[in-house]
Amino acid sequence: MTRPTPHVPDPDALARPQGDPLGEILHLLKLTGTFYCQSRLSAPWGVAIPGFEGALCFVVVTHGRGWLEVGDAPPFEIGQGDLVLVTNGAPLGLRSAPDAPLRTLDDLPIRKLSALYETLDCGGGGAETGVMYGLARIDHAAGGMLMALLPDILRIDPWEEDAGSWLQGTLQFIAREARAPRPGGETVVTRLADVVVVEAIRRWLNTAPEADRGWLKAARDPQIGRVLVAIHRAPAQDWSVERLAEVAGMSRSAFSARFTALVGAPAMQYLATWRMRLAWRALVETAKPVAVIAAELGYLSEPAFNRAFKRVFDVPPGEARRRGRAEARAA
Repeated sequence: MTRPTPHVPDPDALARPQGDPLGEILHLLKLTGTFYCQSRLSAPWGVAIPGFEGALCFVVVTHGRGWLEVGDAPPFEIGQGDLVLVTNGAPLGLRSAPDAPLRTLDDLPIRKLSALYETLDCGGGGAETGVMYGLARIDHAAGGMLMALLPDILRIDPWEEDAGSWLQGTLQFIAREARAPRPGGETVVTRLADVVVVEAIRRWLNTAPEADRGWLKAARDPQIGRVLVAIHRAPAQDWSVERLAEVAGMSRSAFSARFTALVGAPAMQYLATWRMRLAWRALVETAKPVAVIAAELGYLSEPAFNRAFKRVFDVPPGEARRRGRAEARAA
């Protein structure tokens, strides 16, 4: 079998200044494995939602008010238009009042409309609240690094003036659709909810002072950010510290020190880890043979790729493929 040749971009093009590196990552940001539950709840009500490690949970209040508790933290009040993202996989409690008893999802009359969309209509007949709850994962090789830097709880008030009228309008549309579903409404609502969640992450990245740290700070750095873009665009390139320093327009020693200080790992270690993140996704999401994935990521032999993969994930590629697909089926 002929080994596929990875695309090798023009090194001179890679060395030229690029656009905003963080902007390029955000442009590719999307959600996968998304699950939604549209709820109409009448007081008193209480719903206990289990935690899901590695998943992003979000709650949108389409009308009414309620209380949300994340893990063992005290509950806080949420109202119409509020969007709350929970990034640490903690269990959630949604209540009509801080002392309202919780019921598990298994005890509630959930109506499954599709593999990814459910509705819930329950409560004691009092004041009504509409809540959309969802689970998703960031579908980008940088998703794990981004999730690690996000705050445990990210609360967005779309009615703030700087949120932009389109975000307000989108949430209003979702609320109207939740009250009076129409044919095709499930598809429309889930797609719009994806956009709203991604926009919430983007707003935090672009406005929060604490977002300017670690890998995010490196992505914003004019020189190191340019290198990150080059690695992300051409992971199979035969990179060396010297060549990456040329992309940054720095000396080898200055580049190595600055990259490690900002990213938290040496450049070649970051490159190897990035390749392995891409490899994991390819193993789980495609049927490509391991040898093909290895060649596409710049490895000259399958054994060398297998060793590199096991160093990062502590399992061989074949086992990673089996585990990843089993987890996807279970989700």
